[in-house]
Amino acid sequence: MTTVTREPRTAAGAVRRLTAILTDRGIDPRAEVIAEPEPVTALQLADARIPPRYRHALADHPRITAWVTEIARTGRPGPGGVPGIATGPSLLIAGPTGTGKTHQAYGAIRTLLRAGVRLRWEGTTVADLYAAQRPQHGSDPEQQLWRLARSPLLLLDDLGAAKQSPWTEELTYRLVNHRYNQLLPTLITTNLPVAELRDAVGDRVASRLAEMTDRVILAGHDRRRHAAAL
Repeated sequence: MTTVTREPRTAAGAVRRLTAILTDRGIDPRAEVIAEPEPVTALQLADARIPPRYRHALADHPRITAWVTEIARTGRPGPGGVPGIATGPSLLIAGPTGTGKTHQAYGAIRTLLRAGVRLRWEGTTVADLYAAQRPQHGSDPEQQLWRLARSPLLLLDDLGAAKQSPWTEELTYRLVNHRYNQLLPTLITTNLPVAELRDAVGDRVASRLAEMTDRVILAGHDRRRHAAAL
């Protein structure tokens, strides 16, 4: 009768058994194991472009979350069946200074990304849009304008806040008109009452905004001043 002697079940014994198994399979047990880097999510990539103040924003206004749901529902599938954006309604978020319009707009973008929507987007204030269109060495204003005009989703912040002229009105018209014709979803914020937008941006832009956007009016006090007073 043959007696088989088993190594005691100790931690050292387990290490020796594992070392033997790895060696049999041609794996050097002393080799350093390099962990694969965690994949970078679309939300993390977006947060790198979003101003730090809004990197944790999420949309919580019922009409804005309803817009997010509508955009996600009507999007066409991308690679692997992941939902993406095709065409859809735009959203105009209006209200006095400090009522959270920009927070809600960036929150809508982040909420779409958290829902798994495959999303290419651009964001700018209207003042920055006009500044980028002025002649500058080494820049192509026309290319920059069309990058915004053709983006599947655009955040246009503070419409009507910058000083207007025939030149700025024409730029705004070209941008809004392209997105209006192509049914491209656009998030627009403004401090102006909706009734005053026509005077600020001109008849052609105001007419298109009236048709292409759902309206959300935010009310309340200026949160920035309120926080500073505490």
